[in-house]
Amino acid sequence: MNIVVIGAHPDDCEFFASASAFRFVENGHRVTFVSVTNGDAGHMSVGPAELARMRRRETAEADAYLGVEWQVLNNHDGRLEPTVSVREDLIRIIRNSRADVVMSHRPWDYHPDHRNTATLVQDTAYLVIVPNVCPETPALTTNPVYLYLWDEFTEPTPFRPDVIVPVDDVFDKKVGALHRMTSQFYEWLPYTVGTLDSVPKTDDERLVWLEAWLRDWMKNPYPDETRARFGDGVDLIEAFQVCPFGRRPSGEELREIFTFVPPRGITFG
Repeated sequence: MNIVVIGAHPDDCEFFASASAFRFVENGHRVTFVSVTNGDAGHMSVGPAELARMRRRETAEADAYLGVEWQVLNNHDGRLEPTVSVREDLIRIIRNSRADVVMSHRPWDYHPDHRNTATLVQDTAYLVIVPNVCPETPALTTNPVYLYLWDEFTEPTPFRPDVIVPVDDVFDKKVGALHRMTSQFYEWLPYTVGTLDSVPKTDDERLVWLEAWLRDWMKNPYPDETRARFGDGVDLIEAFQVCPFGRRPSGEELREIFTFVPPRGITFG
């Protein structure tokens, strides 16, 4: 299968889906991470041009570590708009990837880039199979399955965990990928929450610090649901929701996509 994960910034795909992506790669599938912006706004001291180069370099290192392919589009961070031009860029990427599955944000989020990325990706559903749209790139004959990445927002509607992926056994791969995104996880994000002074200086200490931070951030938001599906012993998860656009999969189709998830981990369909 070909799985395309589309995030707003160079770190979103890795943040929300890197453990699952690694499991897909392990199982012989092709995964492509796409960042719709170049990440050139998110830093307290590095200027936009240098930051864009830095984020691109870090993305290449993190995604090579995971074994996924990657693209970073050259749209400015914090200024993304859901234009036809950007939509058509994404249509071409999805077609050229021969995508079976497309994952992205839900359209309810604190960050305008996330919201606009969600709109852009949703608007590719159906159009990827329309030959007269972007006619220079052959249209897909079958609409991909579109999935939402997890978020914590509850208005206008909370996230629904149609697929819960236990990731305890590949959590180290997620930590390793994010560890390679230094400017984001050891500089910018700690700065935004006032904890920059607590970030260690050495690689070994940083790995321990990042793992603890990530375990706290990934604290299972669905403990009862997870226990009901898997029993005890699953602490860390990634979760996905079926988007109402794109191909509407049956439960059996989802199980064929997520072959590494025990069948009871999928409740859609």
